[in-house]
Amino acid sequence: MSETITDYTAPADLLKDKVILVTGAGDGIGRVAAKTYAAHGATVILLGRTVPKLEAVYDEIEAAGGAKPAILPVDLAGVKWEELEYLAQGVDQEFGRLDGLLHNAGVLGQRTPIANYHYATWQQVMQINVNAAFGLTKAMLPLLEESKAGSVIFTGSGVGLKGRAYWGAYSVSKFATEGMMQVLADEVEGVSNIRVNSINPGATRTNMRAAAYPAEDPQSVTTPEDIMPTYLYLMGDDSIGVNGKQFNAQG
Repeated sequence: MSETITDYTAPADLLKDKVILVTGAGDGIGRVAAKTYAAHGATVILLGRTVPKLEAVYDEIEAAGGAKPAILPVDLAGVKWEELEYLAQGVDQEFGRLDGLLHNAGVLGQRTPIANYHYATWQQVMQINVNAAFGLTKAMLPLLEESKAGSVIFTGSGVGLKGRAYWGAYSVSKFATEGMMQVLADEVEGVSNIRVNSINPGATRTNMRAAAYPAEDPQSVTTPEDIMPTYLYLMGDDSIGVNGKQFNAQG
């Protein structure tokens, strides 16, 4: 059963002094989430593949008066465990803890029947959407334990709750994402200060949405800014005690 919190109004200082890592921070929902978290007081670590995009978000955050962000250029399609360990060591040395981790990065893959799906594309989608998210979570868990109230947010999808024809690896990867969220949430329940939840953004005006629905009028689709109440709620201390829930950002 999905939860909703779309009417949430975040205090201006909701994330003051928190350190939050956002994957896929150079574009779409990740970019908006990073800027929104910074606007509410967080120091944001921007993780993504394309450095110019990350630098643009960095500049926007600084121009808006936010805390100086950090940039982690990482291609999740080929990232190795040793690299993730190294990233965690860098975050530890710089900040000593991690208060929040938003898994936003993801790829769509093909929209085609499974019978026609390219094996290499399937592997790439699962690597970026599932395996890299697992590895990054595992690497960062010790740092999240150092937070007074660590929050991990996975990004789900409607096609990860009920399978849909032609959505292939993306749909399967989102089923796996929901499963990973539930398993980790159950593991930390009652024994950790970490909480773990997922957000289904719904139809949102992003490049991925445009690729999935090329004939759709983008102006008819909700903007990333409009769904930020759920992202703020789950990252801030107002959601302490909320664990293992799947949230629908659009109600």
